[in-house]
Amino acid sequence: MIIAAALAEQGVNVGGLTAIPLEQVWPNTYGIWRDELEALGLTDLLGHCWDNCVSYFGKGEVNHGRAYGLFDKAKLQNHLLAKCEVGRVIWQQGEATQIEHNHKYSIVTTAAGEAIRARVVIDASGHNPMFIQRPDQGAVAFQTAYGIVGHFSAPPVEPQQFVLQDFRSEHLSATERATEPLTFLYAMDFGDDVYFVEETSLAMAPPVSFELLERRLHQRLAARGVQVTAVHEVERCIFPMTLPLPDLNQPVVAFGGAASMVHPASGYMVGALLRRGPGLAAAIAIALQDAQAEPAEIARKAWQELWNRDRLRKYYLYRFGLEKLMRFDEGLLNQHFDTFFSLPKNQWSGFLADTLSTPELVGVMMRLFVIAPNSLRWGLLQMPGQESNLLWQSVAS
Repeated sequence: MIIAAALAEQGVNVGGLTAIPLEQVWPNTYGIWRDELEALGLTDLLGHCWDNCVSYFGKGEVNHGRAYGLFDKAKLQNHLLAKCEVGRVIWQQGEATQIEHNHKYSIVTTAAGEAIRARVVIDASGHNPMFIQRPDQGAVAFQTAYGIVGHFSAPPVEPQQFVLQDFRSEHLSATERATEPLTFLYAMDFGDDVYFVEETSLAMAPPVSFELLERRLHQRLAARGVQVTAVHEVERCIFPMTLPLPDLNQPVVAFGGAASMVHPASGYMVGALLRRGPGLAAAIAIALQDAQAEPAEIARKAWQELWNRDRLRKYYLYRFGLEKLMRFDEGLLNQHFDTFFSLPKNQWSGFLADTLSTPELVGVMMRLFVIAPNSLRWGLLQMPGQESNLLWQSVAS
């Protein structure tokens, strides 16, 4: 919907095909740092916002000094739908089943047998897209989370507090800490004695099960003397962190999860979609001005905008970073985050939002290495897996 709204603002005639009703509210929660929305003038889309934002790593509590918010999903949805309505986007409900291309059009066939013609098709159907081709590069790491919105016998976090990452593990046995994957708590106070608590796995291949995360969450709460007294909502979330980039030469464009736009090191995506959608829409609008341009040529120019050389280099650098995190034990992971969040705020925030240029990103990574304790430096220097290849790809892109 973000890219449909952006294209409509460019004056492009847009048709949208959706498998679910437009008015159906999106199921998952979407978090974002408030300053990212301030830069876009969209802070009114937040449903909740916290100034007291903390994490817990090896050295104890870290106050991030930065406000964090959750989107009001209905507001976000209605904001985008209103833009689409102004731009006269024509929506129809259905499911795409196949696509063909000729020199003038791409033709999408729906499950109902309807053929829809377009000069270019954008697949925004998520992490398991209908039409987008990508290479098979082996196992993909997934972030998984199990969360509860509800009432509790005692506050699971401090009043008016947001917890980004709580890696404390005293509630686990020595065997569990030694043999099971690391997880952390993501939690917030919604007010009126309602809290959201979510046990999260940063990234694992194969993914950590919801059953383990649910058990871990209740263990964590029980160790604090907290019981769940009423459940309003349960969230089970899973998405890939290390999807390979799509084939950038195919005649179909992708956006969002289909385009591997999840931040490979942090898992964030919505802010990037809001920032990058207008640029992609402008590139497509310019390509469409050539009445003779074939779908493949329009798609090529769109891919060049979406995944230009700077973004390709950063993608592989972020992948390198995540590869390191997935190999770290509990001690090194806590050292890493303590060091990372001791960087200047503009550096760690730019890293998480993917708003740094490649030279700036390299500078942040080098600075982290310089200020890191020796044990972490040694861990960063070890490259037993894909790390060396990812570094090479960042240079060669």
